[in-house]
Amino acid sequence: MDMTRLRRLAAVAAGAVVVLGGGVGAASAGDGVGLSGTDLAPDQIGRSANIEVLANVPHTGPFTGQFGTDIAFQGDRAYVGNYQGFIIYDISDPTEPKTLSQVNCPGSQNDVSVSGDLLYVSTDSSRSDDSCASTSQSATIEESWEGIKIFDVSDPTAPVYVKAVETDCGSHTNTLVPGETSDYIYVSSYSPRSTFPDCQPPHDAISIIEVPKADPASAAVVATPNLFPGDTGLGQTSGCHDITAYPAKKIAAGACMGDGIIMDISDPAAPVVVERVTDTENFAFWHSATFNQKGTKVVFTDELGGGGAATCNEQIGPTRGANAIYQLSADNQLTFGSYYKIPRHQFDSENCVAHNGSVVPVNGRDVMVQSWYQGGVSLWDFTDIENPRELGWFERGPLSPRNVGGTWSAYYYNGYVYSSDIQKGFDVLRLTDKNLKKAADVRLGELNPQSQPVYR
Repeated sequence: MDMTRLRRLAAVAAGAVVVLGGGVGAASAGDGVGLSGTDLAPDQIGRSANIEVLANVPHTGPFTGQFGTDIAFQGDRAYVGNYQGFIIYDISDPTEPKTLSQVNCPGSQNDVSVSGDLLYVSTDSSRSDDSCASTSQSATIEESWEGIKIFDVSDPTAPVYVKAVETDCGSHTNTLVPGETSDYIYVSSYSPRSTFPDCQPPHDAISIIEVPKADPASAAVVATPNLFPGDTGLGQTSGCHDITAYPAKKIAAGACMGDGIIMDISDPAAPVVVERVTDTENFAFWHSATFNQKGTKVVFTDELGGGGAATCNEQIGPTRGANAIYQLSADNQLTFGSYYKIPRHQFDSENCVAHNGSVVPVNGRDVMVQSWYQGGVSLWDFTDIENPRELGWFERGPLSPRNVGGTWSAYYYNGYVYSSDIQKGFDVLRLTDKNLKKAADVRLGELNPQSQPVYR
């Protein structure tokens, strides 16, 4: 989400505070089966018959009213970013997730990745310093800080702040590329300005942080590769919004403002762009990328309107603010297949556009769950690349009073769908479609959706 278009963070309380506890709110679907979009009253739940609503954990304490963001998973825990910090949930019983800790460490967006005992958290708002007691401070001040914070989460009830690493233009998102002795963190950021000392245009680079596993406190930026050297304007990248790695195939897909790219990451500290596509007719803001299970297709998303606009309506149409599905050849060349957008029109008061999702591991099919902000969670099939179709959905009616909201990220993990709703908190869903039943047999010890695993 491009929050520069939406609002600035308010001043926040100083100090890093861990708050234990947290309750589970009722998540009954009521009479919402078959209802969606403009059928729904404010806050009413609507869903397809093949999606069951199991639980909702509202934001509490200082997190109330702050935006929930991205999710990472490890074992029986879910790590959920929030503009106020991050939350760790115990999901050993998905019908009753419990809050293990809330870490008060404000900064946009606080997207998260987890690796072993370490949690990597993105800060993409200019702060007075790198502490959790920082306050908002203009990026025109050279001493202002943005970047990656590293926490030790070996005790999920009491995370420990380990290290901060400053990066050019901050860290809007981060992508884990794991190695044997070190983790590599690809930091995506954008929106350079000549008045920002640490974010000068052009900004066609990413920052790569190496984190030695034996000494994470020595983490540092080891490279800032220019992904588009000699660029004369094919898309005017000015940075990348998000990168998804497929470590087993040593490739990554990037959404870089006006372009979709494929990178060879054989050397994780020196990625090389090997393919680049653009779509000036329908795509406004290349936001994110997801591989299918086999790594033979890539779904790129267009976050038209920066996440704050109503684009799921008849006026905008089916090809803008949508997904673009590409075939990926053995030599990493991209060929356009089709667009996919939810077929359920939303109210003009509802921000709705393609956002974060992940594949559902079903052999022989390409199925994905995906967030669409107030368009809800979409379950869809792109096995036939030219004819994608929606299989199911979960959503709420428009917020009252009107506000930016809806689901930021929705991911499939170990038999369930977990969604981070900007305003409503943490949702747990279950797919009851019999044709997807075997997906629940696939178990992972860890999932960072921007570092796709090989599903077995």
